Amino acid sequence: MEYPMRVATFRSGGDQRLGVGRGEEIVDVALAADRLGMGDLAGATSGMLALIAGGDEALRALADVAGRAPDDSVMPLASVELLAPIPRPRKNVFCVGRNYAEHAAESLRAIGQEVKLPPSPNIFTKAVTAVTGPYSDIPFDAAVSERIDWEVELAVIVGVGGRRITREEGLRHVWGYTVLNDVSARDIQNRPGAQWFLGKSLDGSCPMGPWIVTTDELPDPTNLRLRLLVNGVVKQDDTTAHMLFDIPTLLAEISHGTTLEPGDIIATGTPAGVGFARTPPEFLRPGDVMESVIEGIGALRNRVVAVE
Repeated sequence: MEYPMRVATFRSGGDQRLGVGRGEEIVDVALAADRLGMGDLAGATSGMLALIAGGDEALRALADVAGRAPDDSVMPLASVELLAPIPRPRKNVFCVGRNYAEHAAESLRAIGQEVKLPPSPNIFTKAVTAVTGPYSDIPFDAAVSERIDWEVELAVIVGVGGRRITREEGLRHVWGYTVLNDVSARDIQNRPGAQWFLGKSLDGSCPMGPWIVTTDELPDPTNLRLRLLVNGVVKQDDTTAHMLFDIPTLLAEISHGTTLEPGDIIATGTPAGVGFARTPPEFLRPGDVMESVIEGIGALRNRVVAVE
């Protein structure tokens, strides 16, 4: 049985809720389950991480509730605030550096290094405190960094955990996909010592969402178009077909000595067109608006806002 759905975490009346998208509406899962007398749906109404950990049983119950939701448990999408689908991940977001050939080349040229494609994935992480919503403001603190850059990425949500996952079994461990912007402080990232973690982990530097689309909703992630626009101008435009290391390879690489768990997030890398590698370099300023778009999933829209 298949469960094609678009699942979100939203806020309504001050509470975080789990929702299922239906066109321009959203089903309040906990409310619908209560109206239908279905209890906690094997953890599905407890939040996104519980839903993912619940596996097929939770997905089956969720699909049933979403399909039979009473009218009073369905509300206009415009009336709620969509949050990051996993507002507080259990661990850091796994990220992949230079996973598109043209981006690898532009990045190495920009820092004066020989253009040489990586022989294996470059894995780093972003702190959980970087995660923010699909329409949230991106803080700009000039005392911390004035070289804030953009990176649209397809993010993988792990469903079935494991260690030493084989490439052949990789996609069976995927629960769904979302849009992520790996906002980066380039002056910190590229300073002596190669401070990637610090440069990638500023508060509010990981907008994601607006949905997690299940693998049944998006069965083929291998040729999805990614775009990023700044103030309406296209800066990045490519497809996931140009990844150097595909999703099964990334799952195998990360899990070789590290256990992946349900709800873990893997950002799969960004294509060419980032700001610091442009001639001349371009960086975000307060008032700029980024739109990060992936076909079949949706779009983030984040404004850069100065903080004191």
